[in-house]
Amino acid sequence: MPPSATGAAVPVHVEPIRAFNDNYIWCIRAGSAAVVVDPGEAAPVLVAAAQQALRLTGILLTHHHNDHIGGVAELIAACGPLPVYGPRDPRVTGAPVIAVGDGDRVELAGLASEGQPAPVLQVLEVPGHTSSHIAFHGELGGEHVLFSGDTLFSIGCGRMFEGTAGQMSASLDRLAALPGDSRVYCGHEYTRANIAFARAVEPDNPDLLAWSEVTEGLLAAGRPTLPSLLATERLANPFLRCRIPSVARSAAAHAGHELAGPVEVFAELRAWKNTF
Repeated sequence: MPPSATGAAVPVHVEPIRAFNDNYIWCIRAGSAAVVVDPGEAAPVLVAAAQQALRLTGILLTHHHNDHIGGVAELIAACGPLPVYGPRDPRVTGAPVIAVGDGDRVELAGLASEGQPAPVLQVLEVPGHTSSHIAFHGELGGEHVLFSGDTLFSIGCGRMFEGTAGQMSASLDRLAALPGDSRVYCGHEYTRANIAFARAVEPDNPDLLAWSEVTEGLLAAGRPTLPSLLATERLANPFLRCRIPSVARSAAAHAGHELAGPVEVFAELRAWKNTF
């Protein structure tokens, strides 16, 4: 267990570890113990661990893309055997994986402390970006958290490499239905570019304009734009707003014809964003 001089519960919090050009590896900490989410490369994790005297106790994976799993083997080699939780997909490699699916609960046993049980996250299957993509949702340190991988970004969503528009739309609807105070920890720093597209879709959305100002302030200060709040995403992310008339009208105008329902609106938005 993480040490506690007083025997009190050790606070749990989430910190970013930057990787590649724009990836985030999320580090869930309780004292000196840590679980990392989607370690696409090992070096930044090992540097952070050395600088902060962290002990890695587990790994969570949302999908099989190498920029999310590429560091697993090196971390296992450096830190010893660790529980690695990921989707049921043979493409998730680097270490033996404890395969989890919809409704499963993952106990982060290494983050337990005296007076505080191990945090537990629920697994949600959210196909679309990949066919086996999962997300993790739960409560950490008294806050709702969502590790959404590349399904939901701040003011955006992932490309559909394997899934259909119907699958991706349903996955985003499912995430949008989670508590609004959920902090969204996604896999990439794409917020500024996503806002530029969202403003093309809804140029007069006051919530989007307000989040744009916040984003620019954070980036100017050299800080991550993440996590965002799910409540903010509902108000400003066009991919969660396909039933909103202003969004549907913009998508139809771009398509040049009427669109039959939110899935067609989503599909048009995603195609538009792909070439924006």
